[in-house]
Parts: sequence; C-alpha cells; structure tokens
Amino acid sequence: MPDTVAGSEARWLSALAIVPVVAIPARNEAARITNCLLALARQTRRPDGVVLLLNNCTDATEAIARRLASHLPYRLHVVCHTFPPALANAGNARRLAMRYAADLAGGDGVLLTTDADTIVADDWVERNLRAIHAGAEVVCGRVVIDPVEAALIPAHLHADDARERELAAMLDAIACLLDPDLADPWPRHTEAAGASLAVTYAAFMRVGGIPAVAAGEDRAFVRALARIDAPIRHDPSIQVITSGRLIGRAPGGMADTISRRMRKQDEFADDTLEPAANAYRRIDFRRRARVAWQQRPLGRLAPRELSADLGIADAALQSILDTSCFGAAWAEIEAQSPYLLRRRVRFAELPREIAYARQLLELHVDTPRVRPRLAMMSGLGNVAIEQEHHRNSLDR
Repeated sequence: MPDTVAGSEARWLSALAIVPVVAIPARNEAARITNCLLALARQTRRPDGVVLLLNNCTDATEAIARRLASHLPYRLHVVCHTFPPALANAGNARRLAMRYAADLAGGDGVLLTTDADTIVADDWVERNLRAIHAGAEVVCGRVVIDPVEAALIPAHLHADDARERELAAMLDAIACLLDPDLADPWPRHTEAAGASLAVTYAAFMRVGGIPAVAAGEDRAFVRALARIDAPIRHDPSIQVITSGRLIGRAPGGMADTISRRMRKQDEFADDTLEPAANAYRRIDFRRRARVAWQQRPLGRLAPRELSADLGIADAALQSILDTSCFGAAWAEIEAQSPYLLRRRVRFAELPREIAYARQLLELHVDTPRVRPRLAMMSGLGNVAIEQEHHRNSLDR
C-alpha cells in the first residue's frame, strides 16, 4: 500500500540529522510544570532531551518533575541551580538552561526554549524543525494567553493589546513591502518571546548564547542574531499557550505588565512601537542602506544623499557599511543617526497612528489584485498580507 503523505513526512522528520533539545527555566512552578512537560511528551517529533533548569526553587517543582521523568518518552534532565539573589532572574536562568541544552545537542543540534507555565502545541517541535530545514537559523513562535485565564483580564487590557498588535502588524506589513526579507515572508508576526524560540546550535554559538541581561533576554537574543545576519523566521503557524496569571515569577515579565496595567494604563505602548511616520522613515533608510551595503563588492560607494539623509558623514557611513554583516552595519547606523532616535507611542496616540499606518500601507498596496485583501488587516489578531502580496510587491 502506498505511503500516506503524513507517514512519509513522519519518517522524513525522523531521518533528519537534527538533535532537538528543549530548555525550560523554572522557578516555583509546581502547579504548572506537569502540563508543560506532558505537552512535550505529545510531540509529533519528540525532543531528544529536555533540560529543566530550576532557578532557586523553594516548592515541589523538583519532586514533581523527577517523579514524572520515568514516564516521559524523552530524557528529562533536571538541573537545580541557586543563583545569588542579585543574579536570580529570568535572563540568567534561560541563559544557563540553554547552555546545558547546547552541550547535549552538539553541533547538529537545534535548541528550543519555552517557559514552565506554557503548553506548546503537539507539533511545536516539528514545525520549528521544518522552518529550520527550510533555511531559518532562528524561529520565533507566537504566544497566546490561556483563554480561561484571559477571561479574567479586564476587557480594556485586551483592547489595549489589540491596538498595539494592530499597529505592530501594520508597520511590519509596510516593512515587508518596502524592505522584504526573503527568509521571513508573509504571513509572519513580530514577536520574539522566550515562550517559543528555536535556534541552530551554530547560530547560538556564534552570538555567545543568551545575553546576560536580567529581563528581556529573548528580544536581546534575537537582536544579537539579527546583527550577524542569521536568517530569522517569525512563523505564525507555531503557537504556544501561556498563563495569564497576575503574579509572575520573573520581574518585568508578562504577569507584571498585566498586573500593572490593571491598576493603571501605561503612558506608553510597547517599546518596540514607534509613530508610523518614524517607522516608515526607518524602514526606507534601512532599504537604502541595504542596497548600498550590497553594492560594496562592486566598488560602489554609498550615495551622498544617503549619508546626508542619515546625518552621518560620508566617510563614517562608508566605514560602517564596510562590514561582513548588514545587521551589524544597520545597528551601528541606527546608533549614530540623529534621525533614527526612537520615539515611543503613547496609548492615547494608538488610534491615530494605526489610521496613518493604514494610509501609508495603501500607498504601496495599490494593485487590483492586492487591494481587496487590505480589509483583512482591520481584524484584531487577523492581520496578514499573505505571500501573494509579497510577490506582487516585488513584481511592481
């Protein structure tokens, strides 16, 4: 009887010379660690190993994990580590967990990380490996709050979050049209969360692992990988469900944000957002800088109007562009250009910025084949241009 597609793909995945190892930092997660570990047991492509890094735990997390270990279809490595109080944070815990995972995975490995209060989808490992097999070195998944716990969060917080996501998606859509990334085509998203990250061993080692920061280590890690031009895929088909609890384990994490915003709306939206006009200028400058960087091997100097527009002296810009990685060059341009200083967006400004971003997007999505689909971008959580739009933009 002929092999089914599913059967063939399952064997293909098993045959891949890839060793996936999952790293999970945890601190006092006795109530949630079982569901987290069992989700990894249900994987269509099971991990070769899971490192559970217990960071200064004082509850029964270790005992629960060790009792469960013999019933799991993968090898669970429970590592207990006591950090000094000043270093007992999420960033250091994930950094150490990923280092242990790298040692287990070796040169052919793929390191995945999630959180102890998170339940990954049954095909989470498989989808991450597929993205890496397709050419990515880094894969960022999407994070969804547990619907039961989400229902306990006030409606105005959901509305704020929806507006932030809408503006982020609009600006990213503009970036996709003006400065497309072949490694990260539509549909895609803008998240870089430790609850769902995957990276090749080689890329992990090239950047020296997770940055040594107390919080925000996930975004800092992805930024470091972008600076070395590692192909980064933001795959919307990879999703995990995380808790919407109000008392978290990591200062500065999601729980802190939710709890703080329940008491009083923040003045500013997420720090990755900026006014639409500023974002548009940043995207266009990046496109022009990329073209100049790509023309270096041809002996062509960057146009003087580019250095003038950036506010960087000609010689300084040429020196910046004379690097092997565009990501590093662009990071330096952003640091030196007075016209690329970031201005944050206030929550009160979000409706106006979304409207202006939509106008900017319409300037570039102007063909009969593409325009009817623009309506898709008005839905909350349903913002996408689709791969067809990306191809159309390149054809014009």
